Amino acid sequence: MAIDELDARLITLLDAEPRLGVLECSRRLGVARGTVQARLDRLVARGVVRGFGPDVDPAALGYDVTGFVTMQIKQVGGHDPVAERLAGIPEVLEVHTITGSGDMLCRVVARSNADLQRVIDLIVAVEGIVRASTVISLATQVPYRVLPLVVAASQPNP
Repeated sequence: MAIDELDARLITLLDAEPRLGVLECSRRLGVARGTVQARLDRLVARGVVRGFGPDVDPAALGYDVTGFVTMQIKQVGGHDPVAERLAGIPEVLEVHTITGSGDMLCRVVARSNADLQRVIDLIVAVEGIVRASTVISLATQVPYRVLPLVVAASQPNP
């Protein structure tokens, strides 16, 4: 489902200043308050906009180390039980089922390299995980972002 240029401008505005109200958004975008509210409601209902919560930086909480763990799992039990168990580890930020040499990939954070070992130990202790391989992120060259995608999605297809 496509978005248009006004949707992209609204999303961009709220990304830059998430605490703006509908009235201020309408003023800045030069459209009626009802238009902004209807657009926002539609974007939320379609799942384009998933939330308005704070964007928390794990490093600001003391979790300076980021790692990516590729896991091989027992195929008998499936992915869902493993993912549910991994979700119980606070340092596991996200888990994906993947293709390739591994079965699942998760992004984790830790307070230090020694603490990362503790997190990895928790992960490999999860029932259903056969093997894990971890890489440590040295620097984030391009942080998670979606605004370039929003802008591209709002343009007509070539």
